[in-house]
Amino acid sequence: MSGQPLPPYPFNQDPDRTAPYRHPASGQTPPPYTQPYAPPPAGPSPWQEGELGPPVAPARRRRRGWILAVVAAVLVVLVGGGGVYAVSLLSGGGTQPEDVLPGDTLAYVRLDLDPAANQKIALFTLARKFPAVRASFSGDDPRRALFELMREGDDDLAGVDYARDVAPWIGERIGFGLLPPPAGSDDPAVVVAVQVTDQARARAGLARLNGGGELAGLAFRDDYALLAPTQQAADAYAKAAPLSHEADFAGDLSALGEPGVLSFWADLGGIAKAAGSMAPSEAQALGMFGRARFAGALRFDGGYAELTGITRGADVPAPPTAQGVRLGALPASTAGAFSVTGLGDILAEQWPKLVKATEGATGFQEKARSYGLDLPADLVTLLGRDITVAVDEQGLDGPVPNVGAVLTTDPAKAQEIVAKLERFAAAESGGASTPQIFTVAGDGRLVLASSQEYADRLAKGGTLGDDETFKTAVPGADGASAALFVDLDKVEKYYLDGLGGEERANLQALKAVGLSARQSGDTASFTLRVLVD
Repeated sequence: MSGQPLPPYPFNQDPDRTAPYRHPASGQTPPPYTQPYAPPPAGPSPWQEGELGPPVAPARRRRRGWILAVVAAVLVVLVGGGGVYAVSLLSGGGTQPEDVLPGDTLAYVRLDLDPAANQKIALFTLARKFPAVRASFSGDDPRRALFELMREGDDDLAGVDYARDVAPWIGERIGFGLLPPPAGSDDPAVVVAVQVTDQARARAGLARLNGGGELAGLAFRDDYALLAPTQQAADAYAKAAPLSHEADFAGDLSALGEPGVLSFWADLGGIAKAAGSMAPSEAQALGMFGRARFAGALRFDGGYAELTGITRGADVPAPPTAQGVRLGALPASTAGAFSVTGLGDILAEQWPKLVKATEGATGFQEKARSYGLDLPADLVTLLGRDITVAVDEQGLDGPVPNVGAVLTTDPAKAQEIVAKLERFAAAESGGASTPQIFTVAGDGRLVLASSQEYADRLAKGGTLGDDETFKTAVPGADGASAALFVDLDKVEKYYLDGLGGEERANLQALKAVGLSARQSGDTASFTLRVLVD
């Protein structure tokens, strides 16, 4: 790129992605990419270097190529390591991998290797909290850090130098596509799109990285190198209508919002169809997802990593109630909890399919009936409009932890069903003792717990919803149809016991986990957050 370098992108400003890209701090418009298309040189292999240098001896074939190792390294750094940074400017515009991958792609993963400068600082600062990746994050280039992590686990890359073989050509983005199996094969086809800044150097560098690997075909499209199992396939993908022009894909990514540093998409119905024959029970289960697609993104903000996703087109009924989950009304001493609304009505509608797909369900129903249980009606009543299950920090050291559930249902009918379940459990235990269930009936709800004291506290309600950790971990809990929360700081002493060194330090950096989900029509969404100290 010619001219003066652009100044750093201002922190926490969200660019207008509908307008031509101009750097907001300078007002400059980057010059267009003008390198002409360069077809592969004539010869038996697109990797033949010719004047670029001596041929590289093929490395031994390995099932997992170097590019898949990049994704593994990123997941280790960003998910396992808990690196956190702001989400607003991870995508700086320009050509995305979906603009060059073929339109019949069934599953897609996109990775941004080079976020804005201030985002790199945040990533490096927070990644260094975790000993597992601290040594790798010693420079100012996340691409180098990821390459070094990748090389540690692959002996075939021992002779590859990042500064010499990768840095001169590697771009900012990489995309992976899974396509329907080609004719005569049962295995899906794979294509990889790597953004490059210099085609000639990329050809040489990719040869060193991929030498003798499974992706033998290479073609260029816009400023991307396309890698495929054969040269014929690579050439075809370079000419195909792009994935970004597919209406379902474009609509799903638009509904998802900010794609973050890592995003993915899958046509679930297309994948099921491509998988071929399956057992009747599997076909029955997949029938609900015949037109379903899934899209998701990994993105970051101060204090947490966030995985968000949506499904669209699935034939799954939405909860008929919209009261929201009750996690916020639990005691502030809650260590972990989950809540689901509308589960009883969903069970009633889906029960025939569950029975058909589950072997032996008929026999279980007959045995339950002998104890006075009417399935599924009694389960539908017990689950009610919503159910919240909680574990309290107090009592975790005792012989019986404080575990309970709050059911929004008819309390009198629910108590009768609980008594039936206790008799059924006692009979099936073979004489072994069964836990006693303590109850508190209220107006339109029934509380069940492992102790009377905890049942009384659950019935009284609490202030978990006012806790800042909870509010950050479970966004929009009141309007969610399902939610989960675990305060890791309250339970870490139990899973850290016996651990030491790097493993203990990595786990101690984690603070809490939260999940919220909601559904409207055929669109369901979720947000999973991992908070760090």
